[in-house]
Amino acid sequence: MMESVRTSERAVASHVGLKRVVALLSGALLVTLGAQIAVPLPGTTVPITLQVPAVLIVGGLLGPTLGATSLAVYLVMGIMGLPVFAAGGVLGIARLFGPTGGYLLAFPLAAALAGRVAPGGRSWMRLGVAVIAATLVIHAGGVAQLALLGGDLGIAVRAGSLPFLVGDVVKLVVAALVIRRFAPKIARALR
Repeated sequence: MMESVRTSERAVASHVGLKRVVALLSGALLVTLGAQIAVPLPGTTVPITLQVPAVLIVGGLLGPTLGATSLAVYLVMGIMGLPVFAAGGVLGIARLFGPTGGYLLAFPLAAALAGRVAPGGRSWMRLGVAVIAATLVIHAGGVAQLALLGGDLGIAVRAGSLPFLVGDVVKLVVAALVIRRFAPKIARALR
């Protein structure tokens, strides 16, 4: 009797583990798809992409640990040379040292923050704070990298943050709506 209980527990744990791996890889895939929609902007080397809302959605739906891990897997995939980053630029680890590297490196932290501040997407107030704070983390990472590369924080802000603010408001709203709608279902599915 005891052995069949242990076998059942192992089967349940294995099933839950498999669902988490699928969720983790799905999160990395969502950000990859968001990167494929890249629109160049005059005056900056940073394109407009759908990565920001994808990162927020991954963190908001998967929670802080699984969300951050999903984005770490995304970075590892890019470091290995897989075409997961936005088109253009170098492949592999060199991308992390270029103009968009700061944004990319901020993704796991932003996903963790989105998942931590708005668990389950139940509160509109917490959800709003989560998506805004996570987006600011991504902007801060990007601007910091641009400032390091260019030597001027003012230019980095003008090229790496200001041109994206209006579009990011729309992306934040979409991400918040998706998180609010699907977070409870995803949480239940991952149990």
